[in-house]
Amino acid sequence: MRKMVLLLVVFMVFVCVAIILASFYFYNVAVKRSTKDFLRDNEDLKQATTPSSTGSMGGSEWLQRQSLETWQITSADGLRLVGYYLPAPETTGKTAILAHGYTSHGKQMGSFARFYHEMGYNVLMPDARGHGESGGNYIGFGWPERKDYLLWIDQVVDRVGPEAQIVLHGISMGGATVMMVSGEELTEQVKVIVEDCGYTSAYDELAYQLKKMYNLSPFPIMPATSVITRWKAGYSLYEASALKQVKKTRLPILFIHGEEDRFVPFEMVWELYEACPSEKEIYVVKGAGHGNAYGTDRAMYVQRVRDFLARFIQ
Repeated sequence: MRKMVLLLVVFMVFVCVAIILASFYFYNVAVKRSTKDFLRDNEDLKQATTPSSTGSMGGSEWLQRQSLETWQITSADGLRLVGYYLPAPETTGKTAILAHGYTSHGKQMGSFARFYHEMGYNVLMPDARGHGESGGNYIGFGWPERKDYLLWIDQVVDRVGPEAQIVLHGISMGGATVMMVSGEELTEQVKVIVEDCGYTSAYDELAYQLKKMYNLSPFPIMPATSVITRWKAGYSLYEASALKQVKKTRLPILFIHGEEDRFVPFEMVWELYEACPSEKEIYVVKGAGHGNAYGTDRAMYVQRVRDFLARFIQ
């Protein structure tokens, strides 16, 4: 009997150690600031050669020819955050604040910056914490970033004045970020949200990737990884929920998602759309993979965004 108990204890210790090691590994792979080599050969990103990340359709080259102002702010938890501001050709309060995707940075949103700039908008392109020139040794998946975006919004209002009319437009993790911002108490200058291929929550997305990449069940690794994320990054994967934030929003939201998205599952957009109580539209792009809605059907993408903005921004 004692031998059986001892064997059981040893087995349980072994299992606990294995879970802890696996959770630290997954934290380092997904959350810790690092080069994400696993994305390079990811089949679900084969269609994700977006204009925002490659500079196709002139976005990157165009942005390099612009005179950008470098802005800096300090986050509530002391991080130095950097953003890039492009004034409109003529003085205006209309301003787009862009939110880039996972492992990207602000200047890789060049095609979207051009799109808004040519519509007469000021454009701000922040580097999210843990990305680009901004500080931080972890990725927040939109949750701590939502507070950072409140500071960027204040900076825009200070710059362009109380007549500011602000749209938040995010891609992938940036889409989740602007949805998470939408559930906060926002200044009246924020008029509309455009989210493109954002996920329902950090937990849902990472659990999906855990299954896809390693064929592992979310339990018990994901709960353990969430605990480690709370300890090392200050937030849990459960609370980083765009779905919960969207349920609280009063802002109009345009939801965009590629029908062939296998990185952030297409089904997530319907869950988000149904949860949103405010004015909303959904634009499903046939044939588009993750983050490639704009590249797949640029003309319709531009038209749908223009028409939606026109309803709420004068």
